[in-house]
Amino acid sequence: MAMQELTIKRREGTGKQVAKRLRREGVVPAVLYGGVKPVAITVDPKAVLRIIHGHEGSTQLLNLSFESGDGARMAIIRDLQFDPVSERLLHVDLQEVTADRAITVRVAVHPVGEALGVKDQKGILNVVLHELDVACLPTIIPDRIDADVAALMIGDVLTVADLRAPEGVRILNDPGQAVVTVSPPMAEEVAAPAAAVAEAVPAEPEVLTERKPKPEDVEAAESKPESKKEAKK
Repeated sequence: MAMQELTIKRREGTGKQVAKRLRREGVVPAVLYGGVKPVAITVDPKAVLRIIHGHEGSTQLLNLSFESGDGARMAIIRDLQFDPVSERLLHVDLQEVTADRAITVRVAVHPVGEALGVKDQKGILNVVLHELDVACLPTIIPDRIDADVAALMIGDVLTVADLRAPEGVRILNDPGQAVVTVSPPMAEEVAAPAAAVAEAVPAEPEVLTERKPKPEDVEAAESKPESKKEAKK
């Protein structure tokens, strides 16, 4: 993993009001852990976003240099906090590391190849596990761990045990945990029969109008005998 450069600056004071003031000034509050005690610092949010842009996985190895010239330190980004609405960077947690001590970090999983189940069977490739927990020295943190999916057919599952980590890197996840699967294609929606569609569509309301009697109906009515009541009269 390539080491990125980041300049940091010590800060005085903590708390929400101090953090708000710092953000108004164009910097972001941060904390550097791993030493004798945590160090309160500030960082340039644009520099941090530039470092993480386009990077797979959540771990970045940094070469920190104090603005005051106190000397360089090696660290990794442990946590980034963003505003849920504006997505603005709010806070950064850094952890100091040493080249001779193994650390636990997260590394991206990268599918390699085209699965036969996708190519020949029209299946769907599903990446179930996007990151792996690994243990290694800071200087050999891999940028990613490849997952060869070329032989997967529909119904196959690639597990953690099937992955091959670089030398000196140990994967900590459960060996039986699923990483990539290939599922059947989604069934095409069957068109409803015409009769069913006709039943589903409500019929237009019937409009009742007075029917004009035909001439023959009028003649037949006039030729009928009078009712009993009228005959008595």
